[in-house]
Parts: sequence; structure tokens; C-alpha cells
Amino acid sequence: MSNSEDSQQYVKEEDEASGDESDKQDGGIMLREQDRFLPICNIIKIMKVPVPQNGKIAKDARECIQECVSEFISFISSEAIERSVAENRKTVNGDDLLVAFSNLGFDNYVEPLSIYLQKYRESNKSDRNLFLDSGYAQNEDSATTHDGK
Repeated sequence: MSNSEDSQQYVKEEDEASGDESDKQDGGIMLREQDRFLPICNIIKIMKVPVPQNGKIAKDARECIQECVSEFISFISSEAIERSVAENRKTVNGDDLLVAFSNLGFDNYVEPLSIYLQKYRESNKSDRNLFLDSGYAQNEDSATTHDGK
């Protein structure tokens, strides 16, 4: 039996024993343990940044952080989703996340994240304008070339 089968079996046995339905979504489809967490390779990349080049990160430490980060993101996301649903919207946006951070007591994160969100939106807007301007300029050039014949 492979490692993923082991974890899937463990989740099934645990659910049967506790009667917990938390791993079931969308009409009773069982989620595998690795589907609930962020990819471990992404977690490791982030964790390696402050570690010296010859340093190591234990497997249990990587898995613990993976689980904690995934749970934290789910926690914030569910609060943001509740807000968007309450406002009859189907899309969760950055402002929903900021309100979720504030509602959940992570006030120290709200200001830096709102600054980041503002800069991100400005960057996207300028990128979009640059793309549209270059596309418009190319269309004008090709129209000029065809008219100039």
C-alpha cells in the first residue's frame, strides 16, 4: 500500500470512528489528506529562505508548517467567503480578506496588506494599460501601413 493510500485509509477510518463529515464535500466526495494542504514543495521553498545553505529542515517540521499554513488560509478564506455570501456576491476579493483579517483579530496585518493590495491593483492597472496601449499602437501601425500603400 502506498503512502497516499495509507493517509487516505487513515482519514476514512478516523471519520468512521468519529462520525466526522469534515473531509466530505460536494455530495460526499472524500478529499485525500494531501488535497487539503498546500503543496509541500512550495512550503519548503519558503521555509528555506531564512535557513543557512547547509541547514536542514526536519520532515515533521515541514509537515507541521504545511498543516498550519493550510489551516490558517482556510480560516481566513472561510471568513471572507461568509462576507461575500452575506453581500450576495459570488467572488471573494481582497477587501473581503482584509475585513476577515480584522474580524478575526489579525489587526496588525490589515494595514500592510491593504498597502500591498493597493500597490498590486495599481501595478495590474498599469500593466493592463501598457498592454492595451501597445496593442492599440500596433493596430494603428498596421492600419497606417495598409493605408499608405
